[in-house]
Amino acid sequence: MALDEANHRLLVVCRKPAKLLVYDTESDKLIATTDACGDADDLWLDPAAHRIYITGGEGCVSVIDQTDADHYRPLASIPTGKGARTSLFDPKSRHLYVAVPNRNGQHPEMRIYEAPIPRGK
Repeated sequence: MALDEANHRLLVVCRKPAKLLVYDTESDKLIATTDACGDADDLWLDPAAHRIYITGGEGCVSVIDQTDADHYRPLASIPTGKGARTSLFDPKSRHLYVAVPNRNGQHPEMRIYEAPIPRGK
């Protein structure tokens, strides 16, 4: 979960079904849903870019665009590795760190993704 205090939104990611749910914290109403990477563990709000990053054990990072407080759309699904659901987003460096586990011949590693700020935002 993540709290978008500026927009009064609570962001919740579910594993089954793999969805992002967005709730209005003032009315408690469900505002939006969108697909997300399966077996999700971490969700990060990037207010500078108006994006959400979701890491899932299915082997991907879902990048969701926050068009405005009520509208969210999938932008990308970035491959990582099976079981790579633990992550950390550092807003200062603009890096998303994703831990890839030692699993089925896959070597353990820490992957680092740079999150650019989109033009016009």
